[in-house]
Amino acid sequence: MNNKYILSLIAVSSGILLSLMIMSNSYLASFTTPLTASWITHGIGTFFSFIIYILYLRKNQQSNRDKNKGNNNKIKILWYLGGIPGAFTVLLAAITVNSPLSLSGSIILMITGQILFSVIVDARGWFGVEKRKITLRDLFMCLLLISGSALLIIGR
Repeated sequence: MNNKYILSLIAVSSGILLSLMIMSNSYLASFTTPLTASWITHGIGTFFSFIIYILYLRKNQQSNRDKNKGNNNKIKILWYLGGIPGAFTVLLAAITVNSPLSLSGSIILMITGQILFSVIVDARGWFGVEKRKITLRDLFMCLLLISGSALLIIGR
């Protein structure tokens, strides 16, 4: 199968999962508080991540030992900080979905923020990414994205 189709399928699947996650988390927040819903969500995610990690270690313990005998690469502390914005995203999504903004407004604002941040990261070369100049096409895409978001939110 073509790599382009696989990546498109992964992108669509992750969008569906994001919508389902926000919907279920905000439903939980309507019975409790958004902070409690965020703690429950992250607790469940941590539990299942730990189980997957243990299963992975058991499966690959011997092969990893052989591969990494001379490999002393250290993981940068920066890569561990991804959970902090993720936790705030879950918390703010639980708050905004139960407001007049609704699910569609929450998702479009999150996607807009991610795309704008990725344009800034590409332009500045942060996180080890190769620097890329912001083109007129990028600015036009951001303008269309922001105006579409505004139409969706204001049009309610």
